[in-house]
Amino acid sequence: MFSYWEKSFFEESDFVVIGAGIVGLSTALHLKRDHPKRKVLVLESGSRPSGASTKNAGFACFGSAGEILDDLNYLSDREVFDLVAKRLAGLKVLRAELGDKNIGFNPCGGYELLRANSIESQNILNNLDSLNHLLNPLLGEEVFRKLRKPEEFGFKNFKEVIYNPFEGGLNPVKLMETLASKVQSLGVAIRYGVKVEKIDLTENRVDCENGIVLKPRKTFITTNGFAKQLIQDIDLKPARAQVLITKPIKGLNLSGTFHFDRGYYYFRNVGNRILFGGGRNLDLESEFTYSQETTDKIQNHLEDILRRDILPGKDVEIDHRWAGTMGVGSSKTYLTERVGKRVFLGVRLGGMGVALGILVGKELSILE
Repeated sequence: MFSYWEKSFFEESDFVVIGAGIVGLSTALHLKRDHPKRKVLVLESGSRPSGASTKNAGFACFGSAGEILDDLNYLSDREVFDLVAKRLAGLKVLRAELGDKNIGFNPCGGYELLRANSIESQNILNNLDSLNHLLNPLLGEEVFRKLRKPEEFGFKNFKEVIYNPFEGGLNPVKLMETLASKVQSLGVAIRYGVKVEKIDLTENRVDCENGIVLKPRKTFITTNGFAKQLIQDIDLKPARAQVLITKPIKGLNLSGTFHFDRGYYYFRNVGNRILFGGGRNLDLESEFTYSQETTDKIQNHLEDILRRDILPGKDVEIDHRWAGTMGVGSSKTYLTERVGKRVFLGVRLGGMGVALGILVGKELSILE
């Protein structure tokens, strides 16, 4: 129970943002800039952002060739083009807003590994020219290029490497710390450890634990994969993403971000360690969960691939394992909409929160 003094933390606010991840803090940033005299309050249930914002792999990416080709099975050329354009624009705005040094950005390029004896790999190779033709207007040159052989990296069981010079890596925690400092410097209040239990969509009443009740001018829900706990009738599922990281590996000479199998697997060198995540496709139904516990099934699978295909013949020890929660739905497009009288929703970033988050926050902040 909060004390009398602590209740002042929740004095009447004009705008309440639920969720202190990338989208939530970006929403607060734009709200405060557009309405400098209004009070903006951000509520976060954890002691830190607890979804994917600080648990992701730190990829500054806009989609591998295989992932984008897969999107074309469900979306039109125009929709895919627009989605990639927004991801690219979001990364550009993010870097300009926060600064490369402050987010640990490294323009190392991205690589997609194509499996040997795979129909999917051959499909990617067959469609690479058409994919580049589709995306060429965005960057003025080829995005995806056949490059070195996998053996030159020391990998096994892959047959081709496709290079994308426009991607990079970053540090998710530095990103979030910088973003939080920026919004606080503008006068936005962030309250951690405050769980929202219920929202009345008609009255725009926000009920929090310990009897705290808020009635702001507008409420913004940005809890992504967890949003359905507050708003049931939305096309959204929580999707767990599992990750592991090795102990330092002597002589690890590897730079870049790496994807394979339509983006379901991804890895990079972080301080001479391999950070490796994915495998959700191994058991999709079980991974539609709010749980952030890792599972032996997927962790063992990741470790097998790591030892067999990525670091064959190397002595590897796993140092740490974790999981984060994304928001996905029947569409790969994100969701920004009004869901109540003065309640707005910005979710379903589908694993592209780093690229899309700051733009979604801007879009959400101006909804009427």
